[in-house]
Amino acid sequence: MEENYKASPLKLYSYWMSSCSFRVRLALNLKGLDYEYIPLVEGQQYTPEFMKLNPISYVPVLVDGELVIADSLAIILYLNEKYPHQHPLLPTDLHKKAINYQAASIVHSSIQPHQNQARYIEKEFGPDQKLPWLRYHIGKGFAALEKLLKDYAGRYATGDEVHLADIFLAPQLYAATKRFNIDMIVLDARLWKLF
Repeated sequence: MEENYKASPLKLYSYWMSSCSFRVRLALNLKGLDYEYIPLVEGQQYTPEFMKLNPISYVPVLVDGELVIADSLAIILYLNEKYPHQHPLLPTDLHKKAINYQAASIVHSSIQPHQNQARYIEKEFGPDQKLPWLRYHIGKGFAALEKLLKDYAGRYATGDEVHLADIFLAPQLYAATKRFNIDMIVLDARLWKLF
């Protein structure tokens, strides 16, 4: 019996606890795209098989046919370009678009890299140094985000539609509060609507 199953051309290699992977899953689901979810277990990103896809051994990785894309920002921007009519992830207004890019950049370049060093800080300097490290860098990033977004918020970070800023903020806020137990009294309840 022949099955009428058509495999999705999109494959997402992901790790459940990765906020970077969380962003991409949000983008794929907001756009309503079918994709094959390939969950990795901790440490699997260091296998020779996975490192053929991404030599730096980070998740997420999106495979679209012959194209392999690593890095959440690159993946999300690619998806937005390839599927522009399925829930656009950027507003049409150039000013709001720039604010979305800035918010994503703060999370992607100023918070996330420091958050990813938490294990190293704990290992090299002791477990009592991890939380202060995280509080400082996550707090500094969110203080900047709060100032950046204060004049643009609607139902969500930059208006009444979920856009790129929200896709980056929600997983980061979740990680700060749920994974690292950091008390976050910023950006109010708008972001929790994404969960």
